[in-house]
Amino acid sequence: MTDDALLHRARRRWAALAGAPVVFRDAAVEVVASPQSSLCPPGWVGIVALGGAVIATAPGGGAADTVRRALHDLPVTAATDPAALRDVLPVAGTLGPATLAYCEAAGFRPAGATAVEPVPADHADLAALLARVPAGDAGESGLAEITSPAFVLRGAAGVVAAAGYGVWPGGTAHIGVLTAPAARGRGLARAVATAAVTDALRRGLLPQWRARPEASRRVARALGFRELGAQLSVRLRSVCG
Repeated sequence: MTDDALLHRARRRWAALAGAPVVFRDAAVEVVASPQSSLCPPGWVGIVALGGAVIATAPGGGAADTVRRALHDLPVTAATDPAALRDVLPVAGTLGPATLAYCEAAGFRPAGATAVEPVPADHADLAALLARVPAGDAGESGLAEITSPAFVLRGAAGVVAAAGYGVWPGGTAHIGVLTAPAARGRGLARAVATAAVTDALRRGLLPQWRARPEASRRVARALGFRELGAQLSVRLRSVCG
């Protein structure tokens, strides 16, 4: 698969999540009103940039007009930059940006020889790992939302690393990974993520890695994921419509 094909697959899936007809156009920003958008929380503005093209959704027509005018005056590369958006929009809050990376079978680089155990997503041992790590780490991992099995590694204190994925509309496997703080730096994240990505590819899904921390991005790159863009959600202070 060529890089262009991988980019096309990623764009097609995000456009389908917009909840209204929209397409990625190279070097352009496309903004639509979509109260049902899955690009962001309800009532927010969702912005996704992939390969030098941007789509954005707003909760209503007035907000869409405001966002369209604001993004028209920005370089495409600044569309997911919170600081740049605060200069042109009444921003009340942001989520992200998070880097979006994707992997196809030909570019996948499996890692980790340690045996990884699959367990049900609702297994008590996975819940115990989520409960004993910092809340921010648990939330960032996305493991509470996986629909696949959880692929885990165990230590003396129980599960010390886990990965899995949630299946999004259009066949995207949204990867989640978590390692207990005391067990980091030993390649465990790569090992459990390898198992999750292998399972997703076997099922014909497109693995997606969405991350903000650089440590998580390094794991993705080590496995062959290619960073193609970013996602940002924006809450506006006061826009009619």
